[in-house]
Amino acid sequence: MRLLLAFFSLMFSLNVLAAPDYAREKRWADEILPAVMTGDPVYLDQADGHKFLGLYTEADAGKTAVILAHGIGVHPDWGLIGGLRQRIADAGHTTLSVQMPVLKADAKGEDYVPYFDLAAQRLKQSVAWLKGKGYQRIVLVSHSLGCRMTYRYLSGTPDASVAGWVAISMPGTEDFGRLKLPILDLYGENDLPHIVKHAPTRAKGLAAAGSTQNRMAGADHFFEGKDEALARAVLGFLGNKP
Repeated sequence: MRLLLAFFSLMFSLNVLAAPDYAREKRWADEILPAVMTGDPVYLDQADGHKFLGLYTEADAGKTAVILAHGIGVHPDWGLIGGLRQRIADAGHTTLSVQMPVLKADAKGEDYVPYFDLAAQRLKQSVAWLKGKGYQRIVLVSHSLGCRMTYRYLSGTPDASVAGWVAISMPGTEDFGRLKLPILDLYGENDLPHIVKHAPTRAKGLAAAGSTQNRMAGADHFFEGKDEALARAVLGFLGNKP
């Protein structure tokens, strides 16, 4: 009997981890879509059939597309990600801002770790979707926890069409040296303490990968009041050209 109870307990735990908070995803979509002024909503299919939201803004010309991944618990038009997706599109690059997995509002960063593979799957499908539209040069831009999710994707799914990555306020000490693509590690002078603390460790991996790190003076974790400077840094990495 004990073995049977343990089996059912395990199966229940696996089911709990089987999906993030899809109801919260829907609430975000219902809230933001009526107010979206730039771009069109698109829905991409997960392997389990769930459709996740992306905000797609097609540039008039060019073959560069930028995928944006937001941070913990928010949505693809949130804060600095929402501002970046519009400014990058205004500069002539197609953007696809993707709804990453979200949990309950009180979930912590480490609660998301079991869902990193699902996040990686969403990014992989987003890359495939853009390639299907003819884009040959794709760059990833992510913020905060979205950086850890992006790292999971990039470290497990090498793809020559992914030409670079801008990691904004990257938490953790992932080994950038494992990745064979140009990276910009961008963080604020007044960023979260652990992000600033681990900047030298990240810099070592970046040097091994032939990439760069940039600390933005006066910027906090959300780059409040630094929208234009943040956009210039990202566009500079892109080469500000289609």
